Amino acid sequence: MNLIIVTAESIRIGQPLPFSLRDKDGVLLAPKGYVIASRADLDLIVEQRGKLYIDFAESEGHHRAYMGKLHSMVRQDRLLGQIASTELMTADLERTRDTTSTGEPNWLDLQGQTHAMLRDINPATFCARLDKLQAQLNRYSRLNPDGTLFALIHISSSELRQYSATHAMLVSVMCGLAAREVLKWPAEQEALLCKAALTMNIGMTELQDQLALQKHVPSLEQRSHINQHAARSVALLQHLGVTDPRWLEAVLGHHAKTPGPLAGRTESQRIARLIQRADMFAARLAPRVSRVADSPASAMQGSYFDENRQIDEAGAALIKAMGIYSPGSFVRLASEEIAVVVKRGANTTTPRVAILINRAGMPTGEHIVRETNKPEFRIVAGVPYRDVKVKINLERLLVLTKSPATDRPW
Repeated sequence: MNLIIVTAESIRIGQPLPFSLRDKDGVLLAPKGYVIASRADLDLIVEQRGKLYIDFAESEGHHRAYMGKLHSMVRQDRLLGQIASTELMTADLERTRDTTSTGEPNWLDLQGQTHAMLRDINPATFCARLDKLQAQLNRYSRLNPDGTLFALIHISSSELRQYSATHAMLVSVMCGLAAREVLKWPAEQEALLCKAALTMNIGMTELQDQLALQKHVPSLEQRSHINQHAARSVALLQHLGVTDPRWLEAVLGHHAKTPGPLAGRTESQRIARLIQRADMFAARLAPRVSRVADSPASAMQGSYFDENRQIDEAGAALIKAMGIYSPGSFVRLASEEIAVVVKRGANTTTPRVAILINRAGMPTGEHIVRETNKPEFRIVAGVPYRDVKVKINLERLLVLTKSPATDRPW
């Protein structure tokens, strides 16, 4: 490990770290994406562990940033002593990341951004950060909706860290797809819906993260906080500068149990109902320390019927947009192979899949793609995440989500 000093003064408080912080011995102090909440917290780390370092080889971008700064100093005829003692600033890394970006999302970075945004209580910065985040998610979901769903469902199913952030992103993307591809809502209404979904639980962000890691059932105090979180979210959003009554009403009503068609409801009530159905799906999908997660197919079917056991219009729109077996789902095929869904199909039950485990029960080295509209490869069952004992390489599988689109009827 080749360590480089990074100055404490350059680290931005309240924003995800673009690198892991280490001490002089290489011991990890804070992982990439971690949010240092205050300058006092950072000063305490420095006081206890001394200077801060990053691993020179942590990423190619960091290497380019460091070498670029050295070359710049040489061109400026700086003294050799200054060049030898140069330190890498956060801004140097961010400039390099911006100029060399390939446009590919770093989902853990986005998770960290969302986590920091949901904890932002500064009215001067909140709305701008939220607008930027929503625009990023919208862009990715339009460029590669299957890859976006795959990444978020995989993260939701596989880890508990920063649950509130992952949950908010998944619900927002699900709602956006249903609104755009199925319900044909206008772009302005879709954007409002997605921002409402991102912020629906902002009044209980810390508690959400705590409950995901908690072994026992919620206490009476926690249950009271859960019951009041919609009103708390609205009050906090108003403090942070949100004034749109549709947004605020949708957040306030996103847990309302109001079965029936969307027609005849106000705009905020339609938004709230779609969020409620997607919220239910995402909550059932995510594991907790205290329970295992449902399979995506089971979670999706649970949102398909309303409180009266009738087909729910909002839930049906979500299933039509995502498929019963949505990207990121594990399935068993008629060929006795276990696969992961990488792309939605021409209908909700025939997605494109990649084989993870062959019929002999052995992991595959290369991911063979199957079309499940063929009888020999039809899906016979969903498989819970916990039952698939194969390590997923997210980057390799995301490449498969970009293959030529399967014709969809909408």
